[in-house]
Amino acid sequence: MAPAQGRLSDDADDMGGAAGSSAPPAFRQAVEALRSARLRPDVEIDPTRPPQRLAPYAYALEAAVVEGEDDLADGRLVLLHDPAGHEAWHGTFRLVTLVRAELEPEMAADPLLPEVSWSWLTGALEARGLSYGEASGTVTQAGSHYFGGLADRRPATQIEIRASWTPHEGRGGVPDTAAHLAAWCDLLAQIAGLPPVQAVGPDSSAPADAGVVSLPQRRGPQRP
Repeated sequence: MAPAQGRLSDDADDMGGAAGSSAPPAFRQAVEALRSARLRPDVEIDPTRPPQRLAPYAYALEAAVVEGEDDLADGRLVLLHDPAGHEAWHGTFRLVTLVRAELEPEMAADPLLPEVSWSWLTGALEARGLSYGEASGTVTQAGSHYFGGLADRRPATQIEIRASWTPHEGRGGVPDTAAHLAAWCDLLAQIAGLPPVQAVGPDSSAPADAGVVSLPQRRGPQRP
């Protein structure tokens, strides 16, 4: 099981514009949980520079589902924190994500794809038993057709999910960010067409089968 990689330091880049030592304890705990989360092995994850103006404190991760030399899906997850609270969030923490993948033609032709895609996100959170609120977002499809020297390529359709939600804050005002990260990785795997794994035991971020392998061929996302 792969831990989320990264280092919690005093760098401004890591802490969204504020020194790590001065960040609120709740934010530091939430970030540490992200860094130490146990994740499914077919998702590669690394820290990345967070946005600077969305909240007083931010931490970001980027991830990809990789099969051989192919990226089946990729995305970014940003943890935002405003100790004073945010009226639109109805809380002090917010998770923001972008997930994208190329679809197989059969899935791209499904007229219900936007609704189904949104259900992958909410279903991933609910499958981990996570409480959340104020979820919002968009699902976008974009098609590409090739001509001239590229005419031998088949048409391609990309899907992009942009979403944000407010995680339930537990003891000490700290949300279970490790479990939310695990659910987000489940979403990445779903959109990449990989089989699901079930969480077991008290650590909801731990996959039931750490030996799960990628499918031998790329497949479109599976309908729930």
